[in-house]
Amino acid sequence: MRAMILSAGRGERMRPLTDTLPKPLLEVKEKPLIVYHIEKLARNGFKTIVINIAHLGQQIIDSLGDGSAWGVAIIYSDERESGALESAGGIIKALPYLGEQFLVVNADVWCEIEYDAKYNLGGFLAHLILVPNPDHNPSGDFFYNDAKYTFSGIGYYDAKMFVGIGVKKQALAPILRKKISQERISFELYRGVWRDIGTPQRLHELNKSESVK
Repeated sequence: MRAMILSAGRGERMRPLTDTLPKPLLEVKEKPLIVYHIEKLARNGFKTIVINIAHLGQQIIDSLGDGSAWGVAIIYSDERESGALESAGGIIKALPYLGEQFLVVNADVWCEIEYDAKYNLGGFLAHLILVPNPDHNPSGDFFYNDAKYTFSGIGYYDAKMFVGIGVKKQALAPILRKKISQERISFELYRGVWRDIGTPQRLHELNKSESVK
């Protein structure tokens, strides 16, 4: 199984930090956030990682190279000409690199969950990792076991979920909700450490956290 790290976003909420640096390269304890993802993916058995780029994307290429420093192969899905395609658009554009089933991780989350390079969707079109609702998203995103939880930004997908959908700027949530209504998506609830690193304050808090090694 291959993995994709969604990394093309402009990071508006992170400004002014992202005016000169792409959000995935913002540092946590003097290491770019995206490198933590790459290290974990490599440790969990993923050999090929797809990274989509748009805003200041060349900096990501220059920083990470071909992935050989971590024992993986990095493929870049380039959205610089079109502009960032959002979550679903970015995945769909990258489908030729991803295979039949794949893992997708948002670059701007911090999570201690371990990934499974041999995960089997078992007939579902996606399996989403949910987390308890943080202060900034108290209403949650999706129902699971009669409660509404927040989508972690981590999920396993089957390429068939995107059949017939063209490459264009579009969010993932509407597609997920449609497939949820068809009972084609499974869930699990992760109660360990998870943070959405979407603002300078949250980045500062993560840098202060003793849980980051």
